[in-house]
Amino acid sequence: MTDSSATPAKISIDNVTKVFGDERSERHTVALEDVSLHVADGEFVTLVGPSGCGKSTLLELIGGLSTPTSGTLTLDGEPITGPGLDRGIVFQQYALLPWRTAQANVELGLEIAGGLGRRERAARAREVLDLVGLDSFRDRYPHELSGGMRQRVAIARSLAYEPKVLLMDEPYAALDAQTRELLQVELLSIWERTGATVVFITHGIEEAVYLGQRVAVMTARPGRIKTVIPIELDDRHGDGDIRSTPQFTHYRHQLWELLHHEITRAARLEAEPTRPEEAVHVG
Repeated sequence: MTDSSATPAKISIDNVTKVFGDERSERHTVALEDVSLHVADGEFVTLVGPSGCGKSTLLELIGGLSTPTSGTLTLDGEPITGPGLDRGIVFQQYALLPWRTAQANVELGLEIAGGLGRRERAARAREVLDLVGLDSFRDRYPHELSGGMRQRVAIARSLAYEPKVLLMDEPYAALDAQTRELLQVELLSIWERTGATVVFITHGIEEAVYLGQRVAVMTARPGRIKTVIPIELDDRHGDGDIRSTPQFTHYRHQLWELLHHEITRAARLEAEPTRPEEAVHVG
């Protein structure tokens, strides 16, 4: 397991606040407030929290798709000022081009990045499709693939240009339970083989525990880091069902207690009337 306290941070998030709208106005949205989190090189961190707590906003900031109102975000010590090929992003929606085959969809990112000829792009695309177990489906179009296969193509596309960081925003949320668990196992294998740093958003407590070396729990609006829980499990690739072990049950219960408190608080805040003179804070 990565010792994040001893390993230099790959991603550093320091005292980040994100406000939508004019802070001077009567109504504005505080999505994140004073968020700090350091992710070590090669670490797999999962993020959980109530709906609307700003998890996706935080991922967009790391991806350079948005800028913080205050605070700093760095990658390898350099400020994050916009998107870059050092970060791959996988969203819940596959966003595959329907007129392109699986291989051609994977090649798209390489075409945008430039620097490789047609044959080199094709070879790299086949390499990452093989990594996600889809080389034999490289000539299929998205409508000919299952939901799980389409998501694997999206992951392969993000891996094709060898990003240092993989950002994943609930990529398996729309899949059935069996497919989701199979892809979780596959993702861990890909992570171990590539050595990428992964930040993975999920609403699933079991998914957070199974995948994460650490689980960062966010508060209800505005989003803050409530606590970070190190996950120490025996071999996730063993023959037994790790989800039924006392270790796994302990972490699941611990996360449920933390999240239940925040979900209850979020519901209470939503039910409270807001006085006109107060700013509106929506996570």
